[in-house]
Amino acid sequence: MYEPIRSKSVHSTMAGTPCDFPHRSREEELDIQLAGHLAALLAVTDELRALAPSADLDTAAERLAAQVARLRGGRTPLRAAPATAGDPDALHRRAHTLAGRALVVAASRADTAAAILAAERMDAHAAGAGPKTLSPAR
Repeated sequence: MYEPIRSKSVHSTMAGTPCDFPHRSREEELDIQLAGHLAALLAVTDELRALAPSADLDTAAERLAAQVARLRGGRTPLRAAPATAGDPDALHRRAHTLAGRALVVAASRADTAAAILAAERMDAHAAGAGPKTLSPAR
């Protein structure tokens, strides 16, 4: 009733051939994600530093830049000139969100140094944003 398949399966012919495009491991993908989240957090931190300079933000920016450089194989992150106007509460909320994302990725790749830094930044930005702006919705 049915005609037999006369050609080989695409899947079986591709199984033995080497790939012509690079593959990344899960760890490499997590490194890329974590570096991206920390670089975004660094950009927001630089914006906050421009609005309200402080030693805490300066130290945090240095530590974030060091972590991004470590994750990117020694390449230092690009630093844009921050805007001189903005809403500090909105920036703190955004930084808190970015630090939370970085914490999740750092925990999944078991990067203790990045996880500690992200958790510290979450705490600092939660305090900077004020108690009402980061409270859970009811």
